[in-house]
Amino acid sequence: MYRTSTCGELRLSEAGKEVTLAGWVQRSRKMGGMTFVDLRDRYGITQLVFNEADNATLCGDANKLGREYCIQVNGIVSERQSKNSKIPTGDIEIIAKGLKVLSPSLTPPFTIEDNTDGGDDLRMKYRYLDLRREAVRKNLELRHRMTILIRNFLDSQKFMEVETPILIGSTPEGARDFVVPSRMNPGQFYALPQSPQTLKQLLMVAGFDRYFQIAKCFRDEDLRADRQPEFTQIDCEMSFVDQDDVINLFEEMARHLFREIRGVELPKLEQMTWHEAMKRFGSDKPDLRFGMEFVELMDDLKGIGSFSVFDEAAYIGGIVVPRCADYSRKQLNELTDFVKRPQVGAHGLVFIKYNADGTVKSSIDKFYTAEQLQKVKETTGAKDGDLVLILSGDNANKTRIQLCSLRLEMGDRLGLRDKNVFKCLWIVDFPLFEWSDEEQRLMATHHPFTMPNPDDIPLLDEHPEQVRAKAYDFVCNGIEVGGGSLRIHDTQLQEKMFEVLGFTPERAEAQFGFLMNAFKYGAPPHAGLAFGLDRFVSILAGLDSIRDCIAFPKNNSGRDVMLDAPSMIDQKQLDELEIKLDLKL
Repeated sequence: MYRTSTCGELRLSEAGKEVTLAGWVQRSRKMGGMTFVDLRDRYGITQLVFNEADNATLCGDANKLGREYCIQVNGIVSERQSKNSKIPTGDIEIIAKGLKVLSPSLTPPFTIEDNTDGGDDLRMKYRYLDLRREAVRKNLELRHRMTILIRNFLDSQKFMEVETPILIGSTPEGARDFVVPSRMNPGQFYALPQSPQTLKQLLMVAGFDRYFQIAKCFRDEDLRADRQPEFTQIDCEMSFVDQDDVINLFEEMARHLFREIRGVELPKLEQMTWHEAMKRFGSDKPDLRFGMEFVELMDDLKGIGSFSVFDEAAYIGGIVVPRCADYSRKQLNELTDFVKRPQVGAHGLVFIKYNADGTVKSSIDKFYTAEQLQKVKETTGAKDGDLVLILSGDNANKTRIQLCSLRLEMGDRLGLRDKNVFKCLWIVDFPLFEWSDEEQRLMATHHPFTMPNPDDIPLLDEHPEQVRAKAYDFVCNGIEVGGGSLRIHDTQLQEKMFEVLGFTPERAEAQFGFLMNAFKYGAPPHAGLAFGLDRFVSILAGLDSIRDCIAFPKNNSGRDVMLDAPSMIDQKQLDELEIKLDLKL
């Protein structure tokens, strides 16, 4: 055997035992006639001791070891004179009797430490080295543990894990598909699934009753911290259930994960409608870890003073920032610059300082009287020492979204978004459709198979924009972790949905005929939900980006800098696929 023990398991009770360890050299240091080597594997670190007085040759060999050399050592477990309370093996050391270099190492391009000196691109290029760092490995260990807990929980609830195809037909409704050419069918393409949506619905038609899959999904979209071109879903579907059945079961699964992973007991979760969430927080994924709820100020500020910006606004809203009336002009200018950024898009920012001494200072002093500003104080519930920040605009929802960005920025600045505090809720009653400026038509807010609220079905013909969906999102700390809906299982209602979305009967048949035909053979009422596994892990691990809990992630340009992918392919491969490139450089 290469080893009798790992580098993380030996304790003082095993003193005197002869052992063999194998791993990587974390660091070495020479002190007089002694050489100390920290040996690391996945399980921990153990200190090795080489004594020149006992074996000068062996000690000399140890002095030649470099960082990340892969070695095998045998020796005797001994009580450590200078104990290290920071590691579990800190009470012992190994008095080395033999050393074998299994594989030498070049000097690594960055230090394999929790606080490394390697930048993101460098660490992604040498990801196999980055994964040796304990901080990174722990994220993958947590991900593994979560998937085991999820599988066991769903198995206990009679779910069956079924794998669905990776090569499917393209259904470009939503994000862009990744497409794959077919050599055996020239000029035709597979698509990689954005989710197994239609396939899991077919499993319900097939009578599987409860399905799940830890599924790879693919979307060709612009990236950010919580997006990757390929990601993993906890994908689930159930037959003969209503919305409460789905919410209750998966709320219990979330409660189970928080309890087992973080020791946190989630209470019964609030259900908030989409309209309420937008009105109170300007977001369909509100962060409830702190207050600063929106206060509408139309009655207090529009047409009251002589400020034309407010007089012409369709929405005026503000947030109360506690104990920040002492913000300097520089800090307020920084906030104004923040809301004017293209990513936010506001035209400006109004502030009112209700100072601790009872005086009032505002950027709109000359437009409003002291009494009028006092009325704003009463409406907002501001106290002396508080700062009120106000945005306005000609589109209420757009302005609320801008105010949401400002609210989150203030939450960050004041340290109110603690990663060790978890506030979860369900968002329900989403609009069934949303307007797309790019497509100039209504699009399905979630997907075309979402069940309309039965009470709103009569509105589909004349006022589809008012129809609510039987859909639900699980939100934690301002992040959409998962979502789902009741599905349409009636062929006529599904055809009506396609009609409202602008599908011709021919296009609907071409893209979704297989599903429509399946519904004609006794489709059960069914519903489902999918959690983003990467996002869920990142929340429980306290990470800023899902990249840190994915073994081999892509960068923000969608590139794998380690494998140098995507890359050009040989002309021979293009010829076999009967593809000719005409690149617009």
